[in-house]
Amino acid sequence: MKKEILFVLLKDFADWEGAYIAPNLNAGVEPGSQSKYIVKTVSVTKEPVISIGGFKVLPDYGIHDIPADYAGIVLIGGMSWFTPEAEAIVPLVKEAIEKKRLVAGICNASVFLGRHGFLNHVNHTSNGLDYLKQFAGPNYTGESLYINEPAVRAGNIITANGFATLEFCREILYALEADSSPKIERSYRMNKTGVWEDPEVG
Repeated sequence: MKKEILFVLLKDFADWEGAYIAPNLNAGVEPGSQSKYIVKTVSVTKEPVISIGGFKVLPDYGIHDIPADYAGIVLIGGMSWFTPEAEAIVPLVKEAIEKKRLVAGICNASVFLGRHGFLNHVNHTSNGLDYLKQFAGPNYTGESLYINEPAVRAGNIITANGFATLEFCREILYALEADSSPKIERSYRMNKTGVWEDPEVG
């Protein structure tokens, strides 16, 4: 049975930040690959959520009817992570961390993680250290663990800046053991360069 990965979407979410991750998990890293996961969407309620690009998504779950056996959560960035609406997501993140499940946040979703103290004891990145300190506020004390890289994986916690959609995807695929390392790297290279590589055993 496939495990569910929950994509957390708030109003005006950045549609492109999950555009590579979702098909790689839902359909497999390469054509013909076996998929271990199924993607589901979550928001504060089950009302439609509209992205920055105008896509309207009807969430599979509201925050109060999430199944207990999900395998991880992916927080997709956008400006709503700085609003009161986002506070409803805090218990879900706490639960996922306590249960050692994947917690991945990109762009302003990484700032949200910092704002609630989730990055104070793990290596992490965001949209620049100064940006993170400014918008995360006093609850963020993890400056010494900040790494100036596009994406950082620290156990089950993954963070990325808003320009690192492919690097974010790659780290998530590794954390979830979605496929072999050669296939994950080949998929990353092809999407990064736009150059097709003939499939090989991997």
